[in-house]
Amino acid sequence: MSNKIYSYGKQTIDSSDIEAVVEVLKSDWLTQGPDVAAFEQALCEKFGAKYATVVSNGTAALHLAALAMDWQPGDVVITTPLTFLASANSILYAGATPDFVDIDKKTYTISTALLKEKLAQYNKEGINVKAVVAVDYAGHPCDWQKLRELADEYGFQLVNDNCHAPGAEYNNDYNYAVKYADVVIQSFHPVKHITTGEGGAVLTNNKNIDKIIKTLRTHGMTKDPDLLEKNDGPWYYEMHRLGYNYRITDFQCALGLSQLGKLDGFVKRRREIALFYDEKFGSNENFIIPHVSVNVKHAYHLYPLQIKFENIIIKKSELFGKLKEKNIYGQVHYIPVHLQPYYRKKFGFEKGGFPVAEKFYEREISIPMYPSLTDADLNYIANVFLDLVK
Repeated sequence: MSNKIYSYGKQTIDSSDIEAVVEVLKSDWLTQGPDVAAFEQALCEKFGAKYATVVSNGTAALHLAALAMDWQPGDVVITTPLTFLASANSILYAGATPDFVDIDKKTYTISTALLKEKLAQYNKEGINVKAVVAVDYAGHPCDWQKLRELADEYGFQLVNDNCHAPGAEYNNDYNYAVKYADVVIQSFHPVKHITTGEGGAVLTNNKNIDKIIKTLRTHGMTKDPDLLEKNDGPWYYEMHRLGYNYRITDFQCALGLSQLGKLDGFVKRRREIALFYDEKFGSNENFIIPHVSVNVKHAYHLYPLQIKFENIIIKKSELFGKLKEKNIYGQVHYIPVHLQPYYRKKFGFEKGGFPVAEKFYEREISIPMYPSLTDADLNYIANVFLDLVK
C-alpha cells in the first residue's frame, strides 16, 4: 500500500508561490493594496473580460452577482441540481425563487432541451424567468451557444458558474465564458485549478454590473466624486447601497497572480491524467468515463467516474471504506441540491424530480485529480479501483 494520502483534489504550491506571498507580507499593504488590482487586471487579460472583481470566495462572487443583476422576490432563477449548494443558495440570498433543470446524460451540464421546455412552460403561465445559472460541471463547458440563443429568445440573464472550468475551451475559444454569459463566476479554493487559499472573482463585460459589485464588496461604500451627495474632504465616503465585507487580501492576490501564470501547465497535466484514467477504465463495463464533446477541451477540475453499482457486489459506501484503507479519499460531486431537506421542505422538490442527476449521484465518485500526481500514483489509484470494482 502507498504511504501517500490521495484526496480527490488539492493545491499545487511551489517556492515561487511562497516567495510571492512573502514579498507582500514584507510590504506596506496586506489588504486593499496594489496586488488586488493587479490580480483583477491579470484575470481580465487571461480570460478576455473587460472587468473583474476579486472577492473573499466563490460564494461571495455569486451573491454579489445576484445583487448586481437585481434579482428580486418574485423572480424565478433556474440552475442545475448537479452543483454545489452555493450556486442555488445565491438565488435565495437575493430573495428570488430557485428552480432546476436536469442535466444532459453525456456532458452532465444543464440540458438545453429540457431548459427550453421549462422556459416555454413558464412563458405559457405568464412567468418570466429572470436568469439562468449554468455550471461548467467538472470542467466541461455547457452548450453556451444554445444557452445564449435561449437567453436572447426569452430575455433572461445568463450566469456562467465557471468555478470548475478556467482553462477549458469551447468552439476553440479559450475566452468563451465572457463571450456568452453576462457574468462569469470563478473560485480559487485550494481544490480548484488555481488557488488564493479562499477567494473568488466576478468577470463581466458590463461596466455597470462591475461597478455595483465593487461597491458591494466593501460595505456599499463609495468615494466616487460623481456619486457623492456632498464631499467634506479626501477622507469622505458615502454608503448608497447595503454592502458586505467580501474583500480579499493582497497576499492572497499575490498567490493568485503567481498561480495564474501556471494555469495552462496545470490544465495540461490534468488532461494527461484524464487520458490515463480513460485508458484504464474506458474498456471496463463496470465504469463510465467522462464524455468530452467534440467542440470542447475539458479542464478537468474533477474526474467524475461513474460506477455501475447495480451490476456489482460492492456498495458505494463500502467502496469508500475500502478506498480509505488504501489511503484514497474520493468524494461525490454532488448530492443533487433539490434533495436537500431545506429545498424539499421549503419548495416542495421531491425525489424523482430530476432523474438523470439523481442516477448520476448514485454512480459518481470523484477520483484523485491534481497536477502533482505522478504516473506511479496514477497506476496505484487505478489498480486499487480495478481490484475493488468487480
